[in-house]
Amino acid sequence: MAATATNRRVILKDYVEGYPREEHMELLPGAEVPLRLAGDKPPGSVLVRNLYLSCDPYMRPKMSRPLRESYTAAFVPGSVITGYGVARVLDSSDPRLAPGDLVWGITGWEDYSVVRPPTTAFLAKISHHGGVPLSYYTGILGMPGLTAYVGFHEICAPKAGEAVFVSAASGAVGQLVGQFARLAGCRVLGIAGSAEKVELLRTRMDAHARWRGTRDDEGWTRDEEGRHTRDGGLA
Repeated sequence: MAATATNRRVILKDYVEGYPREEHMELLPGAEVPLRLAGDKPPGSVLVRNLYLSCDPYMRPKMSRPLRESYTAAFVPGSVITGYGVARVLDSSDPRLAPGDLVWGITGWEDYSVVRPPTTAFLAKISHHGGVPLSYYTGILGMPGLTAYVGFHEICAPKAGEAVFVSAASGAVGQLVGQFARLAGCRVLGIAGSAEKVELLRTRMDAHARWRGTRDDEGWTRDEEGRHTRDGGLA
């Protein structure tokens, strides 16, 4: 008889309006799950033990009722929330991955997940040699870091001395772009959506950031020169 383990899961209870709160989600008590892939799982599936989970800004729109087509599908109320994470492979029918491998990619907010094709194609194997916490693969060594690196170095590719303007500069991607730009000898100008975020940029990231004004009902403000802004950015 195959070994089993208790699998706790976090589900979205209902579509969210406004800021997500704890009551929008529910931690379900663990059910017993097998620690081997069952025969009904499609070829190429991978069973993982989740080690670290990431909560990213792109997940907020996925919690809303899907009123229009988006680049990513909405979460389904009653189902496990999915997102980027770091995991260890327990069983695999994907020839790229073997039990014991460490991976990062899309997984579930639960103790154990079965990742099925085509999502398994986005599981990246981690060559971990110690010295770097595995949790970094939810940030600078994962999706936010890859997005920032490719966007800055391969798409934008500014030269030393040029000015780099970063929107959402205190976010997971924006704060990395700002640091890449400073390391490349660029002048960094960042915008953020609150005074607290700007203070973080100025004190921790040494960026020239600004935010000023009070939002109206539509989210618009005016900066100190009277220009309309939204979320702290120039329109």
